[in-house]
Amino acid sequence: MSTLLPAATDTGGVNGVALTVLIVLFALVTVMGFWATRWRQADSMESLDEWGLGGRRFGTWVTWFLLGGDLYTAYTFVAVPAAMFALGSVAGFFAVPYTIVLYPIIFIFMARLWSVSHRHGYVTPADFVKGRYGSRSLSLAVSVTGILATMPYIALQLVGIQAVLEVAGVGGESLLAKDLPLFVAFALLAAYTYSSGLRAPAVIAFVKDALIYLVIIVAVIYLPSKVGGWDNVFSAAEAKMAKPSAADPSKPTGAFIPNSQQYWAYATLAFGSALALFMYPHSITATLSSSTRNTIRRNASILPAYSFVLGLLALLGWVAIAAGTKPIGLDGKPNAQLVIPQLFEDMFPSWFAGVAFAAVAIGALVPAAIMSIAAANTFTRNIYRDWLKPDATHAQEAKIGKLVSLLVKAFALIFVLTLDKQNAINFQLLGGIWILQTFPAIVAGLYTRWFHRWALLAGWAVGMVYGTITAYNVINPVTKGHFGGSLDMIPMIGKMGYIGMTAFALNLVIAVVVTVVLNALKVDPGKDETIKGDYFADADDPRVEKNVSMDAHLTTGTP
Repeated sequence: MSTLLPAATDTGGVNGVALTVLIVLFALVTVMGFWATRWRQADSMESLDEWGLGGRRFGTWVTWFLLGGDLYTAYTFVAVPAAMFALGSVAGFFAVPYTIVLYPIIFIFMARLWSVSHRHGYVTPADFVKGRYGSRSLSLAVSVTGILATMPYIALQLVGIQAVLEVAGVGGESLLAKDLPLFVAFALLAAYTYSSGLRAPAVIAFVKDALIYLVIIVAVIYLPSKVGGWDNVFSAAEAKMAKPSAADPSKPTGAFIPNSQQYWAYATLAFGSALALFMYPHSITATLSSSTRNTIRRNASILPAYSFVLGLLALLGWVAIAAGTKPIGLDGKPNAQLVIPQLFEDMFPSWFAGVAFAAVAIGALVPAAIMSIAAANTFTRNIYRDWLKPDATHAQEAKIGKLVSLLVKAFALIFVLTLDKQNAINFQLLGGIWILQTFPAIVAGLYTRWFHRWALLAGWAVGMVYGTITAYNVINPVTKGHFGGSLDMIPMIGKMGYIGMTAFALNLVIAVVVTVVLNALKVDPGKDETIKGDYFADADDPRVEKNVSMDAHLTTGTP
């Protein structure tokens, strides 16, 4: 049993063995990140197609690992089990059904977005919106929303790295001792993302996913046996959730199984999150890097394998309850975000705890890299080129994209260092409220041109304002701070539900009503540069080959 005790008891608070394993694996993926610039090397990295989309030639397995690394992040490892541990199934387990609902949705529409994007050389969803509706304003709204929503998502990845470092005993009272490791991780991430672009997270995703599968499989087999089995795990979780809440003794701590009053909250969180996930620029970036249309559909079929692992991972939050895990930070304060790293350190041998820590840390690096690249692509194409320098060359776009990717990560670092770590999951949910408001412009546009561009812009504005104000007015019962959650009363229905879905419903209503009015007034709907056949084009379409050839000539300067 002595091998199961945390090494911190012998090292003055620093788990030396676990930290060494973490550093070695972290160094390995850093080397892989820099090497990635030579992987499937292009003639030139001086274009967003090559730097930001990996040349658009990733096959089924590379795309599967890339999307898995992109979608199943440090949020998966840290915030979902933490929510299960602290608040129960409504706050945490909704992530499982939402990923199940997600893949049939993307099977239907993502292939169409891939086709039209390859046909016209679109790099971002805002590129498509601009081409479809002939509206720079609507494109700007979509791009700004994407960047805003991505910032807290990147910050959440840094919270994951910070959590494992803190449990490993790295930190101190001074700002330098506490945050220096995070700065080092940020600097390495920034450097290899700058040099290798999307190829870096694509390569690292292989290691990240292998570690995650290894750790989760071992954890769900080994840990329950150490705490009395799954029956004891569920009994302990049910007992904790039924206890009076520390913030409000008149209410239970959380939900073991959602009751009838929580159905709307659970369902709207799951469905709204499913609609929102592939509206994020990073999800679409990973998708557009695929080599063929069918690659998207094959991935929609096999990605549910990750949902199975996610369900097991979420339950580890309840395993931690049965194990009596005490997630206490180096500042001596309880921090639910530390619960899974702490569980691993308490229950695993130190060397395997280091492997688990590395899985979390590397699970943060991959999506953080993709997200920063996607945000940079969006800024470059839809703000810099569309509004500041319309005659920008491919080389100039690539240069700006690389620089912006650094700035995005820097802002995310400031975000995580200055805001409350306890609200990490709410940062991402707030971004979900915002990004969901781009759904009508993007997805509806893949099937119909009926909506008017100004109506979609009006609907987006109403949804954004309502969602932001309502989320701001949600007060955290413990900290008394704003943005304390993503649930509020649904107007007219009178049930608690996901704010993003209520804002989305208002968005759609406004878009429909204003479209009817503007069409009746014969207001110019804008020019659509796409045709029906664009939405079914594949890699062998001669029009796609023509565009790729033209892009190559423009990039290299050949005649």
